[in-house]
Amino acid sequence: MFKDFAHGRSPRAIAQSLNKEGIPGPAGRSWGPSTIYGNWQRGTGILNNELYVGRLVWNRQQFVKDPRTGKRQARLNPESKWIIEEVPHLRIIDDDLWLSVKERQQDSRSRVVTKDKGIRSERVRRPNYLLSGLLKCGTCGGGFSKISQSHYGCSTARNKGTCDNLLTVRRDVLEATVLDGLKNQLMHPELVTAFVDEFRREMNRQRAEQDGHRDRIARDLEKAERETHRLIDAIKAGVPGAAVKYEMTALEARRVELLAQLEAAPPPMPRLHPNLAELYRRKVVNLAEALNEEHTRLEAAECLRELIEEIRLVPKNGKLQVELYGELAALLNLANEHPRSKGTGVQITLVAGVGFEPTTFRL
Repeated sequence: MFKDFAHGRSPRAIAQSLNKEGIPGPAGRSWGPSTIYGNWQRGTGILNNELYVGRLVWNRQQFVKDPRTGKRQARLNPESKWIIEEVPHLRIIDDDLWLSVKERQQDSRSRVVTKDKGIRSERVRRPNYLLSGLLKCGTCGGGFSKISQSHYGCSTARNKGTCDNLLTVRRDVLEATVLDGLKNQLMHPELVTAFVDEFRREMNRQRAEQDGHRDRIARDLEKAERETHRLIDAIKAGVPGAAVKYEMTALEARRVELLAQLEAAPPPMPRLHPNLAELYRRKVVNLAEALNEEHTRLEAAECLRELIEEIRLVPKNGKLQVELYGELAALLNLANEHPRSKGTGVQITLVAGVGFEPTTFRL
């Protein structure tokens, strides 16, 4: 269950598979999505049970009776009241798999909860097709959606009549074209070379800033230690300790703060593979092939969708021209690391605009 969920399967799909295989659920009943997904705050559900990683938690929640209905209701206790015991001999899930599941759960929650519009459960609804939600009309900016069993068209043109882009495109043709663009056109070696040069310049600038910041901290620490020794010498020379107590306390607090800053290692700078473009192309080919395999289809589709920021369909000379915008951090993560890794995105986005104009090609 953990592996299936981490690879992109929904709790509903997992439950249906278990029921089809005749595997009994808790108390011998059939499986349901809530039994698998549960409640992450209360630690309920298979995917939230910390016992599987060797941790036993008591007193996480309590039950109170509603005086109006007589029914019991769960209430989460403060974390300070939880009783946690490590039971490593009961572990059956490794940390990497557990964290992968938690990451996907967190990603789903962050998309569902919005600041201004409350809960938006439709945001985590699984796309029906590979490119669902990524297509935009190049004329009006509205969505390109399914207008028939096999074709996409501008929703605004058909629903509101305020857009004149009435061209359509077959779903299978568009998907094949976009996959080809991802493989062969989105990261041209020339563009990658330009980006790598700018990337290194930016990294050198960041390193220089980090070194300068570290030097300033070291100088301030040295000054604080000199002041501390000066006060100690003054006390030895006969100055009453009470007279310098406040200054001594402030200097010690400052010294501890500076030591903590000096010891805090800066985040590691991302490294780019020397043959970035070719490595990226091979991995996209592998993902495209994985779309044809039942057990890897969902994860491959999710990885491919993460590479795409937006696809614009622009009418030109009676045909649709495709403008493919790549998500640079995801593109480089795919080339450098595991497809689902997000480890270097923060630094990469600092120079994301260099050398990566949208790839444009016609259907």
